[in-house]
Amino acid sequence: MMLNNHINLPEWRERAIQFEQSLNSVVLGLDKQVRALTISIFSRGHVLLEGDVGVGKTTLLRAAAHLLGGEYERIEGAIDLMPSDFLYHAYLDEKGQPAVAPGPLLQHEENLAVFFFNEINRARPQAHSLLLRLMAERSTQAFNREYSFPHLTVFADRNRLEREETFELPAAARDRFFMEISVEAPNDRDLQRELMFNARFHNVDVLIDSLPAGLVPYAALNEVSDAIQSSVRAELALQDYAVNLWRALRAPSEFGVVLEDVDVSRLVAGGASPRGMAMLMRAARCRAWLEGRDYLTPDDIRAVFYETVAHRIFFTPAYELRRESIAPRLLNCVLDQVSAP
Repeated sequence: MMLNNHINLPEWRERAIQFEQSLNSVVLGLDKQVRALTISIFSRGHVLLEGDVGVGKTTLLRAAAHLLGGEYERIEGAIDLMPSDFLYHAYLDEKGQPAVAPGPLLQHEENLAVFFFNEINRARPQAHSLLLRLMAERSTQAFNREYSFPHLTVFADRNRLEREETFELPAAARDRFFMEISVEAPNDRDLQRELMFNARFHNVDVLIDSLPAGLVPYAALNEVSDAIQSSVRAELALQDYAVNLWRALRAPSEFGVVLEDVDVSRLVAGGASPRGMAMLMRAARCRAWLEGRDYLTPDDIRAVFYETVAHRIFFTPAYELRRESIAPRLLNCVLDQVSAP
C-alpha cells in the first residue's frame, strides 16, 4: 500500500496526543484505557467498554465523540429493544395520521460519526444482529435502500455488575469490537479525593463541553489510519514472534503453557482468528506511531495484546464461566512462554 503523501503524520500524531490529553482531563486514573481508546479510533476500530456502574465509561465515550465531531446518536439497551428501534419510530402527525420518522441510526446517513450503544448487554440478540452488520460493513438496509456510514465508529458500554435481564454478546458480535477495554475506579487516594471533592467532575455535560469539539476531524480518519498502517514496518524476526503468539493462543499446551486448576489441552474452543490477529497487528502499528517510531517492537504487541485478543478467545463450556480469572492468566503465560526477538 502506498503512503498517502498528503497526510502529514507528524502533525496528526500531535493531534492524537492532544486527543489523549483531553480525555485524561475528564477522567482520572485511566491513562492506559485512554491510550487503548485512542489506538482504536486511529485504527478505525469499534470500542466496547466494560466495568462497574459509575466508573466513567459513558463519560469517556461521550468525551471521545465530542472530540471527533460529526453527528452523534445513542440508543439505550433495554430488554424490549428491537432492530426497528434503530431504524425508525412511528408516531401520529398533527392530523392524527400514522407517520414514520427515521430512527437514531438513519437520521444523519453518511455524516454519522459516532453511534453509542449504552448498556449493550441489556438488549436482546435480535438487536445485536443488526449491530453486527453495522460494525462489520458500516452499512444497513431499510426502506428498500442501502444506508452507508463510511466514517462511523460504534461505541458501546457493558454493565458487568448486574446480571438480571441481561444478555451476553454472541461471539460474532464480540469479535467485531476492535478492543474490549475494562474500566475500573482508581485506587490512588489522591485521585479518589479529587473525584469526590472537585466540583469540576460533578457536572459531566459542562465537563465535556469544555473540550475542543472536532479536535480530530472524523471524516479524515480513514485516510489517516491507512497512512499510519503504511508507515510502520515489521521486520521478519518480529513477524515470526507475532505468528508464534498466534500459534500459542490456538494450542497453548504445545508451547508449554501451564495454568493451575486448568487442563490447558481442553481449554480453548476457538478464537484467535486471522481477522483477530490482523487487528492485533493493526493496533500494534498504531501504538508504534503514537510512540514516534516507524517500526514495530515486541513491546508494541504486548501493550495492546490483552485488549485486542482476550475477547476473541473462546473457552470450552467447563471453563467459560471462569473467563474473567482464566483469560488474563492465559494471555500472560503465552507472553511469557513465547520468546521475543
